Amino acid sequence: MASSTQESYAESIGGVPNAAPASDRAFWRAGLAPYARPHLGKSLLDLVTSLLPYLALSVLMYVALDVSYLLVLALAIPAGGFLLRTYIVFHDCAHGSFLPSKRANAWLGTVLGLVVYSPFLSWRHSHAVHHATAGDLDRRGVGDVPTMTVAEYRSSRWPRRLGYRVFRNPAVMFGLGPIYALVLQPRLVSRSARPRIRRSVMATNVVLAVLVAALCWLIGWRDYLLVQAPTALLAGSAGVWLFYVQHQFEDTYWQSAGDWSYADAALQGSSYLKLPKLLQFFTGNIGLHHVHHLSARIPNYNLQRAHDTNPIFHEVPTLSLWDGLRAVRLKLWDEDRRRLVTFADARADRPAA
Repeated sequence: MASSTQESYAESIGGVPNAAPASDRAFWRAGLAPYARPHLGKSLLDLVTSLLPYLALSVLMYVALDVSYLLVLALAIPAGGFLLRTYIVFHDCAHGSFLPSKRANAWLGTVLGLVVYSPFLSWRHSHAVHHATAGDLDRRGVGDVPTMTVAEYRSSRWPRRLGYRVFRNPAVMFGLGPIYALVLQPRLVSRSARPRIRRSVMATNVVLAVLVAALCWLIGWRDYLLVQAPTALLAGSAGVWLFYVQHQFEDTYWQSAGDWSYADAALQGSSYLKLPKLLQFFTGNIGLHHVHHLSARIPNYNLQRAHDTNPIFHEVPTLSLWDGLRAVRLKLWDEDRRRLVTFADARADRPAA
C-alpha cells in the first residue's frame, strides 16, 4: 500500500483500505455491514458501565484514604478495570464506530481523552496508521510495538541490541511502559505533524494541566498521586499487555510491503484472545482483535456476534490467557521460520562465524 493510501486510510479513521482487493472490500461491506452500525442505546450503556463506575470508585478511593491505604489499593483493581474499559470506548470513538455521528464520536473522544490522558486527534491518527500497516515489515514504527528481525538484531551494534533487550524486558515494557504510554508520550508532538494535530496535543496538555492542578489544590498533590497512580498503572499495564499480545504471538504475520495483505494481516496477524467473561467485559471485547482489524467500524459490543456468525473468523489464531502471558517471551521475528522467537532461539540458530 503506497504512503498516500496509508494517509487516506488514516484520514478515513477505520474504514477498509483502498489497497484491499475489490472482492474483499465487497465482502467486508456486505457481510460485516450489519455489525458496523452503532446502536445508540448499547453505546450509552457501554459509556455508563465504563466511565461512571470509574469516577465513582475514584471518589470512594479518596474517601478510603482516611481509613486504610490497603483498602485504596484494593479499590484500585476494579477502578483500573473500568478505566481500561473507558479507554476502549475512547478507542471506538477514534474509529468513528461508537456513535452514529462522526461529530459526536469526535466530541466524546476528546472528552474521554482527558480521562485517559491522550489527545484525541493525535491518537486517532497514529492508531489509524497502525491499522493500515500492521504486519508490514517495511512500515514498522507508528502505533505498534517496536520489533526487530533476527537478522537486524544480529547486524546491530551492541548499544542498539542492549537498548532493544532492555525495552523488551517485561519489567520495563509493562512496568515503565504504561508511564511512558500514558504520561509522557501523549504530551509530545512531532514537528512534522499537521497543525490541527499539534493544536490538539497542546490543548489537551493545557486542559489536563489545569484539571490536575485543580484536583491537587482541592485534595492535595499527595492524595491525588496515592489514588491516581495505582489505578493508572494497573490500567496502563493491562492495556500495554493487551496491545502487545494482540500482534506479538508465535505464529503471527509479518511480510514485506510487496507481499503484504491487509486481510491476511487482520486474520493471521491479529489474535483472538479468549478471556474469561469478566475480563472480556473489562477489556471491552478487544480480545476479538481479528474482527476489529478486518473491520474497525464494528463497535466493541458487536465484535463477538460478528465472530460467531461469520465462518471466516473461525480459523484465526486463538490464544488463551496463559498463551498470552507466555507470549511475552517472544522478542524477534525470524524471517526464515516465519515466526516470533526468543533471544535464546535466535542465539541457538546463529551460524558459526
